[in-house]
Amino acid sequence: ETDLGLIKESFINNQNNGTDDTSPTFKAFEEGAETLSKEQNAILASRQEKFVRDLKHALIRIENKTYGICRVTGKLIPKERLQAVPHATLSIEAKNMQR
Repeated sequence: ETDLGLIKESFINNQNNGTDDTSPTFKAFEEGAETLSKEQNAILASRQEKFVRDLKHALIRIENKTYGICRVTGKLIPKERLQAVPHATLSIEAKNMQR
């Protein structure tokens, strides 16, 4: 709130060319950027964990000889789809039915 007040004051007072508001404001922006960076890193880590988990499940399906078979339709998933998404468990047809 203090930083917001300083920002508003600097906009209202056009004659104020000082740097009284620079340090606290910069600190607030820096802390916000750091928080955003941590959140983005957490999101990326979560996505990476999910991708690795999905690949491990794909390896299990290979061992069980069910890899490449759509779990909804029971049809073979096209090779092009498996090359694009190696951990796919649904054909494009089944994926579109979910939407």
